[in-house]
Amino acid sequence: MTPMKRHPTTCKLMYFCWSYLFFWFVLRLVLSGLFLLAPDEANYWQWGRHLDWSYHDQAPMIGWMIHLTTQLMGHTERAVRLPSVVSISLASVYLVLLARHWFGKQVAVATAVLSQSILLFNVGGLMATADGLQAAAWAAVIYHGARAYEDNTWGSWLATGMWFGFGMLSKYTMVLAAPCLFVFGLLSRRHRKSLAALKPYAGLALGLVMFAPVIYWNANHDWNSIRHVAYIGGANQKFSLHFRYLGDFLASQAALLSPLVFLAICWSWLDTAGYGAADKNWKEKYLLWTSLPVVAGFAMLSLHTRVYGNWPGAGYISAVLLAATKFSSGGTKAGRRYWRWTLATSYTFTIVVLIHTVWPFLPLPPSMDRTATELTGWDQLGKMVAEQVKAMPRPEKTFIFGRRYQIASELAFYVPGQPFTVSINRWNRPNVYDYWFDDGQLLGLDAIGVTRNKDDQKLLQQVFRKVEPAQAVVLSDRRCGLLGKRRERPVRTMYIYRCFGFKGGLRWIPPDQHDIRASSPLSEVVPRS
Repeated sequence: MTPMKRHPTTCKLMYFCWSYLFFWFVLRLVLSGLFLLAPDEANYWQWGRHLDWSYHDQAPMIGWMIHLTTQLMGHTERAVRLPSVVSISLASVYLVLLARHWFGKQVAVATAVLSQSILLFNVGGLMATADGLQAAAWAAVIYHGARAYEDNTWGSWLATGMWFGFGMLSKYTMVLAAPCLFVFGLLSRRHRKSLAALKPYAGLALGLVMFAPVIYWNANHDWNSIRHVAYIGGANQKFSLHFRYLGDFLASQAALLSPLVFLAICWSWLDTAGYGAADKNWKEKYLLWTSLPVVAGFAMLSLHTRVYGNWPGAGYISAVLLAATKFSSGGTKAGRRYWRWTLATSYTFTIVVLIHTVWPFLPLPPSMDRTATELTGWDQLGKMVAEQVKAMPRPEKTFIFGRRYQIASELAFYVPGQPFTVSINRWNRPNVYDYWFDDGQLLGLDAIGVTRNKDDQKLLQQVFRKVEPAQAVVLSDRRCGLLGKRRERPVRTMYIYRCFGFKGGLRWIPPDQHDIRASSPLSEVVPRS
């Protein structure tokens, strides 16, 4: 029998699809080395230098991966960001594979084009955060979970569980993937029988075993990660429901996705929910159940406490595929026009932000420009701090500290030689530095410290024998002006302190015994000075 030949148009579609994803991978890889690390990125890089089973703030995978890439490529911005660059591209590949398998090559191309246009995904695929790693894991779970419900093989269920474990090691919100998959199967008579077998639970068990390092670490540290997550989730606040943060939450979603993409996704959810039982158009229902509950859950949480815009990001992975199936082909003339406008506005917004991140050009005041306040001046500051250390009476017995962990991490990366630095958390909140340094290592040493406040001298005198008045340092960025000219613009002022004779007092002091973080063995509840 003569083998069936592939249609040339079909081959061209998929060739374009994979080439397009590769182009955006290369673009993000190039851009990743062209601007300074943000404070949280520098903090995750510090995790890679202090390897542990887990960390106070978040699951450990981002620190492990950065340790690997910096060992291979050196301690550079591109090496720090490489795990995220690779991860978001892997997430895109999984999305396209599922789109092609279920809906055909035209939808696969539409999915590739839409996914690369979204600012949220580009930020997660460019900046060194846990979001990119979680995106790869979520997309892989959605793909392998779909195949598992179709063929019900051991391989598919175990692959689903493995990626679930990887995701749990990346970001704790990955836990939501399990109930999303389970509820879909429970509601679908077509797939319910799969849940009566051992295979899906073996996959879940594999994922939980992979998560064991985090359980081990927390069991040995008074479950401090759980306390931290509970605190930022509003557990320390008196329970109340209000609309104070809902508007901010919705606005952040529209901004990170672009308004037209956000509306297209919301309409896709509503249209799919109207199908009724999960057995009718079950593929769209699967995409609905693996996206809407995540975003809706965080929307409900915003009725109690502030929710950061990136928290529900994983929920949009399968939502993008769902929207592509609704708008990319067929439908009404108005729907196709909306699809074109959606792509145009999404790409415009994303490209403008990416260009501004690397080559600032938008006429925004520093107070409204996060790229200016978070991504500029750290290399300048690092050189100044190094000079201050050399000018100290005992430079060999002088350590470097930040009043906050973000500053300490930036100094660790950008002070020449990348020395170990300390965060004095006494007046702020507990963080990873509490596990790396204690007072006994630093007693009697001198220090150069950096803060954002010119009035920190009195606070620092609580932990040092002598503190000299602050030296103000104005940090600036170089902006693109008219006709390509570059000009300096002041962005923010930092303050450098010369401190002598450390007396102790690195770690956080809880404000009261009712703080959910206060029972940590790292801290002691005492009145603030």
